[in-house]
Amino acid sequence: AGPLQHGILFKDSTVLFLCQYCTNFVLLEFPQPPTITHQSPKDYIVDPRENIIVRCEAKGKPHPSFSWTRNGMHFDVDEDPKVAMKPHSGTLVIDISGGEKAEMYEGVYQCTARNEHGTAVSNNIAIRQSRSPLWSKERNQPIVVQEGVALVLECRPPAGLPPPIVFWMDNNFQKLSQSPRVSQGLNGDLYFSNVVPSDSRSDYICYARFPHTQTIQQKQPITVRVMNNGPAEDRRPTFLVPQGTTSSKMVLRGHVLEMECIAEGLPTPEVSWVKVSGELPHNRLSLLNFHKTLRITGVTEADAGQYRCTAKNRLGTIHHTITVNVKAAPYWIMAPNNLVLAPLENGQLICRASGNPKPAISWAMNGVPIHNVPHDPSRRVEDDTIMFTDVQSGSSAVYQCNASNDHGYLLANAFVNVLAEPPRVLTPPNKVYQVIRNKPAILDCSSFGSPLPKITWFKESRSSVLDGDPYTAHDNGTLEVRTAHSSNSGKYTCVARNSLGISENHVYLEVKEPTRILKQPEYKVVLRNRDVVFECKVTHDSSLMPTVTWLKDDDELPDDERFVVDVDSLTIKDVTESDAGTYTCIMNTTLDQDSASAKLTVVEYPDPPSDLELTDHRSRSVQLTWTPGDDHNSPIKKFLIQYEDALHDHGKWHNLTEVPGTKTTAHLKLSPYVHYSFRVLALNSVGYSEPSQPSQQYKTNPAAPDENPAGVKATGTEHNNLVISWKSNGPGLQYKVSWRQKNVDEWLSSTVANVSKFTVSGTPTFVPYEVQVQAVNKHGAGPEPGTVVGYSGEDLPVAAPDNVQVRVVNSTLADVHWDPVSAESLRGHLNGYKIYYWRERSLHKRNPHHSEQQILTFNGNKTHGKLPGLHPYSIYNLNVRVFNGRGDGPASSTKQFKTPEGVPGQPSFLRITKPSLDSLNLEWGPPAHPNGLLTGYTLKYQSVNSTNDLGPVEKLKLPPNETSMTLHNLKYSTRYKFYFSAETVKGQGPSISEEAVTVIDEACANTGFLYCISLSLSLSLSPVCSARPLVPGPVLGNLSSSLGEDGVLISWEYWGSEKNVYVEYIVENSNEDWMKELVNGSQTYVLKGLKEGLAYKVRVVAKGHSDETVHSSEELLVTVPAMASRQVDIATQGWFIGLMCAIALLILVLLIVCFIKRNKGGKYPVKEKEDAHADPEVQPMKEDDCTFGEYSDSEDHKPLKGSRTSSNGTVKRDDSDDSLVDYGDVGDPQFNEDGSFIGQYSGKKERDTAECIESSEAPSPINAMNSFV
Repeated sequence: AGPLQHGILFKDSTVLFLCQYCTNFVLLEFPQPPTITHQSPKDYIVDPRENIIVRCEAKGKPHPSFSWTRNGMHFDVDEDPKVAMKPHSGTLVIDISGGEKAEMYEGVYQCTARNEHGTAVSNNIAIRQSRSPLWSKERNQPIVVQEGVALVLECRPPAGLPPPIVFWMDNNFQKLSQSPRVSQGLNGDLYFSNVVPSDSRSDYICYARFPHTQTIQQKQPITVRVMNNGPAEDRRPTFLVPQGTTSSKMVLRGHVLEMECIAEGLPTPEVSWVKVSGELPHNRLSLLNFHKTLRITGVTEADAGQYRCTAKNRLGTIHHTITVNVKAAPYWIMAPNNLVLAPLENGQLICRASGNPKPAISWAMNGVPIHNVPHDPSRRVEDDTIMFTDVQSGSSAVYQCNASNDHGYLLANAFVNVLAEPPRVLTPPNKVYQVIRNKPAILDCSSFGSPLPKITWFKESRSSVLDGDPYTAHDNGTLEVRTAHSSNSGKYTCVARNSLGISENHVYLEVKEPTRILKQPEYKVVLRNRDVVFECKVTHDSSLMPTVTWLKDDDELPDDERFVVDVDSLTIKDVTESDAGTYTCIMNTTLDQDSASAKLTVVEYPDPPSDLELTDHRSRSVQLTWTPGDDHNSPIKKFLIQYEDALHDHGKWHNLTEVPGTKTTAHLKLSPYVHYSFRVLALNSVGYSEPSQPSQQYKTNPAAPDENPAGVKATGTEHNNLVISWKSNGPGLQYKVSWRQKNVDEWLSSTVANVSKFTVSGTPTFVPYEVQVQAVNKHGAGPEPGTVVGYSGEDLPVAAPDNVQVRVVNSTLADVHWDPVSAESLRGHLNGYKIYYWRERSLHKRNPHHSEQQILTFNGNKTHGKLPGLHPYSIYNLNVRVFNGRGDGPASSTKQFKTPEGVPGQPSFLRITKPSLDSLNLEWGPPAHPNGLLTGYTLKYQSVNSTNDLGPVEKLKLPPNETSMTLHNLKYSTRYKFYFSAETVKGQGPSISEEAVTVIDEACANTGFLYCISLSLSLSLSPVCSARPLVPGPVLGNLSSSLGEDGVLISWEYWGSEKNVYVEYIVENSNEDWMKELVNGSQTYVLKGLKEGLAYKVRVVAKGHSDETVHSSEELLVTVPAMASRQVDIATQGWFIGLMCAIALLILVLLIVCFIKRNKGGKYPVKEKEDAHADPEVQPMKEDDCTFGEYSDSEDHKPLKGSRTSSNGTVKRDDSDDSLVDYGDVGDPQFNEDGSFIGQYSGKKERDTAECIESSEAPSPINAMNSFV
């Protein structure tokens, strides 16, 4: 047998669950006894104004037929025209719209559904008509009561079905106010614990609302008059409800338990509850009606026991104990479930229920009591269980189980269906399950078959059955992957087998990466009206798209445009105090979610304190109290108390004292004769609040000063005076200033007013004085002042330091010693000593020198010091002077000393000239600072290849009297780097470096130029490669600028080998750093973004390996116009360019034809020499830069066409495009008749050699043209 959704059982009693699709599939395919699916409630109260519908729906195969009984007798639906049964259903529709009374159809109904496989029955359905009877007519007499006594107004509503809901209102349909003194009981009566005069009224009206008919009935109004015949006497509490000291109450399990205790007394008693035999169930308990009613929902057996209510007032206490008994209508422990068996299988139906009292169990088969059906040896009934053994085909039936006691009954139908069917897998094929990594995965394999199919699972290749870690195969066919990983993804196959066949199905598992918030929102404290941003960045599986949801305090964000939600953030603009709270970011996918929260605290300046009050008034103190203002979520750190003196300094507030933020009082010490007003400021983390409103004015009486001024000082400003100063300590005071020379008995004094200093003249120079300053007013003098010692004015020292000694430490450092000056000759405070020193001259005969005087200061009582930074090999003079606050004293005798030799400075220059194929000429100058006698020079050099890698270092020692040399045996066409330094006996100094290149060919070294001819669009010939200078001449030149639409175009020429070339620019007269743009491989660049109306300095620089500047052009001044006008350059227009190209092409064709006719097959000496020296196949020419491929340096910059290089490295434009005279070194070059050179480049001039890469074809223009045909 196989599973069905609605509780089908198999022989092993395993509960199986399926989708609705699977259940419907089984119902359509296989025979099945009836099953009741819907029915009306057991107690069915109907509205007499509407038709009566009694529901009974069932399913089965074939579809069941229906019949009814009423009050235990067959109910013939066809006999009553007002009763109809819905098609394909057992639901009854009783039409009472024609005036029939619903009470005619009251009774107990039961529905029966049967087909050829069995019969199912419904519950007994008791149909009763709802009733809402009228109140009986009555006339209520006015009730007159004495004030303070108890009163009960009875409601007594008519009995209805169901019972009505009772409430009290007045004539205006307003509910009467209730309180602990006046309240409504569970029976609807209105109880007064004691009456008061305000209870007098004539409209106490009780209403009853009947819920089924939605009608309200009204009792006649009751009039109450409260008499006041004297004060009422207080009395102990007594219970109005319930009576006596004990009572009992029965309640059914699962129902609601309500108990009440209403007491009267004066004053009004208070009511409380306890459970004597245990704890009250607080999670299901509520106290209503001002604690007079105790309600417990979902009653269980544990709620049985004794409950005590207590009423008390100040005169006494009273108790009442209620014993609660909990009974129970029958409830299921195990309801019988449908059972599907194969022939000869065993099974059982279990019907197990509980209740109080214990319910009785009875069985029926197909609606007939079990003891009245024919005996079946395969069936055995034992109390609440029916056991089946070796069932036979055709023994299908529906069994009814009834469990009943005094409080109700339970009825359940369960069929036994005997089938023989092969297995079928009911889970949809190729279903895809998606699960998050590290979460459990559940793969379904729902099946049906009889006998029960066995389920096995396989993955991918079916190599083995899946059972065991990490898989768990459940009895219902489900496969569980306890912790899913990426390796668990793939195709799974479930196979269902029984003795009648086999069935299988494929499903797929996809394991996804979890969604995780990487950057969580953080706690924010923000000032009001500012913006705040909460970040929430997430990582997730690429196939899952998360959606972000933001919550505020676990609720939706306010509908406010200030809240801006972005992909990974929440921005709140112009934050207000109402925005404070907890913000939660929730990232959801279809499979999982992650969330993170952060709190937002909105702060601002605190509100000013208020309610300032002065207490504890005393002559020199007062107590100040205040009420703090709102701190706006930032605790108050402290309070600042300020005061204003309205008598002497009106309008100016002074700081008086500070108190911690936890205090709101301060004891203030006051000065005499001040009219005080106080105010308080609060400080939190944001800042100070506004000041509070001033306190009332508090005046202190005049009195003698209680303190003297602070900060008393005595110093001299001249050599014969003493200035006494102090800090004023209050308005309206005079000051008695006293002074005397130390160790002199007599005091001199003077009284001054409205000043804070006093000058004593005619004092000796720099002698100690004792001074005092005492505050005085018309009420007396202040306390005895303290004595301060000061000195009269200083004068210049009169003596110089003696015994000055100099010890030379090394070539740049000397140590100086001296004897201190006596205190008598110092005539002031010793501030220190100064060494005056100067360089007399250098000991080097070629470098006489006289430098300015320098000063080195040593503060304090020093007797030695060091002189750093001296020049080596020099004569120095020095003297020492003492100084005080007045100035320097006389100089000591001058001491002369010599510094020894040191290492020399860098050579003044290094030039490399006359490059040849294997040699270079070096010239240098001696160091500007030889720092001694030169003993020689050191030359180091190494080769540099095309990738700027350095070769091995060669080293040469040179004598000191030489200034030039020729370096032989170098490699041709090779760049070298040179390091040149000078030496003395002390060692080698810093080096100067240069770079140079040997030439490619001896011909280039002899003539200086070669001519590489190419085609040109001009009217005459121009060379392919112009000559360029060899280093060390300038490698940057012809820097120019032009203004274009996009910016300023900078052009230049560069022949160096460094790769890193930059255009640098800066605003003229600016102190900022140079801005730079990398322009490698180009000789033009457009500077964009320059500001209009400004002038810029522009230069081009080449930088070496360590980003040091190796070459730099001259600076060019470029001015950007304030308003650049847009002009059209005809040379940039497309039609003009096309026209010029066409004309140039035509001229080119004509020139080629002319040259062919003019010189066919000519042989020239230059051609012969080239053929003899070079094989074009061995030394192929690069057509793009006119260089030999084998020897060319890839770092060399290509020369510009139509230009030439002079001996000083500057490039000049040709004067005539059709002449080759300017390119030769001879003064008067000659040509043969056909235009070839005569003399093969003879006649070399004395000038710097220029390098040119020659063509691999004939050097004459004519042969060059022949090479193209």
